[in-house]
Amino acid sequence: MKKPLILICITLICIMAQLNLFADINPSVIQSTIDALSVKAGNQKEYMEKGVRQVAKLWQEKDGNNDVFKSFCMDNYIADPAEKEIVFLKISDYIEAIYGNFSAMSVSLDWNVTIDNGPLLPIDRRFASYSPSSHLSEDFYNNKTAFLIALNFPELSLKEKEVLGKDRKAWAYARMGDIYTRRIPSAVSQRRAQISSDADMYIAAYNVYMGHLLNTKGQKIFPENMILLSHWNLRDEIKANYNKANEGLDKQRTVYEVMKRIISQEIPQEVINSGKYDWNPYTNKIFESGKELAVTTESTVRYQKMLNNFNIMQEIDKYTGDTYIDRNFNNSMEVALDEVSKIFDNFLSAPELKEVGKIISKSLGRKLEAYDIWYDGFKARSNLDETKLNEQTRALYPDAPALEKDLANILVKLGFGKDRANYLADKIAVDPARGSGHALGAVMKGQKSRLRTRIPAGGLDYKGYNIAIHEFGHNVEQTISLYDVDYYMLNGVPNTAFTEALAFVFQKRDLEILGIRDNNPDKEAMDVLDKIWSMYEICGVSMLDISVWKWLYANPDATATQLRNAVISLSKEVWNKYYAPVFGVKDETVLAIYSHMIGYPLYLSAYAFGQIIEFQLERYLQGKDFANEVDRIYKLGRLTPTQWMIEATGEPLTVEPMLKAVREVIKTKK
Repeated sequence: MKKPLILICITLICIMAQLNLFADINPSVIQSTIDALSVKAGNQKEYMEKGVRQVAKLWQEKDGNNDVFKSFCMDNYIADPAEKEIVFLKISDYIEAIYGNFSAMSVSLDWNVTIDNGPLLPIDRRFASYSPSSHLSEDFYNNKTAFLIALNFPELSLKEKEVLGKDRKAWAYARMGDIYTRRIPSAVSQRRAQISSDADMYIAAYNVYMGHLLNTKGQKIFPENMILLSHWNLRDEIKANYNKANEGLDKQRTVYEVMKRIISQEIPQEVINSGKYDWNPYTNKIFESGKELAVTTESTVRYQKMLNNFNIMQEIDKYTGDTYIDRNFNNSMEVALDEVSKIFDNFLSAPELKEVGKIISKSLGRKLEAYDIWYDGFKARSNLDETKLNEQTRALYPDAPALEKDLANILVKLGFGKDRANYLADKIAVDPARGSGHALGAVMKGQKSRLRTRIPAGGLDYKGYNIAIHEFGHNVEQTISLYDVDYYMLNGVPNTAFTEALAFVFQKRDLEILGIRDNNPDKEAMDVLDKIWSMYEICGVSMLDISVWKWLYANPDATATQLRNAVISLSKEVWNKYYAPVFGVKDETVLAIYSHMIGYPLYLSAYAFGQIIEFQLERYLQGKDFANEVDRIYKLGRLTPTQWMIEATGEPLTVEPMLKAVREVIKTKK
């Protein structure tokens, strides 16, 4: 159906209005402003010119004419270095207070949606979708505070940042320069927050009642009270069944059938987050008291959530002049997409992966199946009785307060001194999560980071404990990199991959914390194989995530149905290129199960980079004081990835150490 002419006209008017938002500052006025300030700028002329041009780029018609622009720059440029430093420190304090208090408000508004504290009501979702800070940027442009910051602390390119070396103040100035580089209307920011919250809530409530699943024989094979969140807990259930012979294989295959129904959206709406019906995922039939009932499939809900994220990012593109893909990699990760893709492709194409696949197949005594991307047999816990592990963790941590009380003790077991352990643990709170769990960092000194993990009524089972230790690693990073950095503007890490790295380092030590030692002489070799296989899985998922977003930008008017079909097709393409040669089966869709693709667009690459960083960190930490090195490294703050890795380990970011290590292990296995 064609759009009515009036609708087309309205659309064009809206587009023209958006295009005319920004004032066209006369180039001669920009140059005359730069010339006038050159005498004051001295040897800082290059940065001054950057600042003037950045303000001109952000300036809108409502901010004033050419004369107002020039007067603003002349009146607000700070030439004296001592005064500039004082202003910088004051702005830093103001920003910390503003960001910190907005964060506290968001925690309160999200509380009932995020925390497992009773029924989730529509009013809870409404407040959770509100973003208190959505007008902050617009307000600071309107009162010209944003322009003052952009003028005196302009944005530096990645190349310019990486020659700053160890000049901490220069790095802090550069990070302040990252704040006001784009001007996005508050209404758009608010819509983005609503869409993100909606996708997050969708994922957080996507549970499968395992006690109501039927296998190929129509039998119930899972505990009656087992409820698993997609995809995290479903994946972990597959991992947990590698040491349970035929019973475990039946469970794994059944879980994978569930995953395939979720991906294809053939899953019955009636069984999502409900235990009212029995469901056979092989036949996709549901039953009540043995009687078959009609099925209503979820259809395209999953992909509509993904599409909603794309649509709002597209709207933001109008104000940034680039794409969300560009912003995610060039700005957020500070690693170019081409470099990311090259690293992932080199790893996924490594011939060593076929050899690792053969080792796994031999261990299993069967050919590999698609869900074996989560093979867990290289870990010490894979040979342990998970029932006993569950008993141990449930006894230790019956509820969130018990886990929170033990955080300092966990740090002592990892090598931290008692005082330092208490210092860090006192700044971390534990919350029982509705979803799988996550770590929410504090934004202002005086606040606590929050460790969130799912804690059932019977206590924290081993899966939840394992996730909690991972999130605890995040919290330790978040605490050190906020409280112990020298400049607030350097708080945090280069990108999310670097906090994932420490989370993986902590997670690897989960059994050690429980007092379970691995005396296997092949421990180091098994650890290398485990990391290689885990990297193999997450690199492929990351490549799919990137491919989907490229497809979306190539097909901006796609429907949810078209997106669903594209995701399934692309997942098969990635599988056939990188996995079929190792697994011996084609056209599998398992890579598309990851919930991050719905709720956290393009985040998956951070996990892959996190594993690369973790491997280098672990190699570096060998033989060193673990606690002291973690403290030193995470006090570096938010440098660029390359600079951070060089200062942390003495080497740039590279996947080659992983491949070299696995080559050595393979030699010993032949």
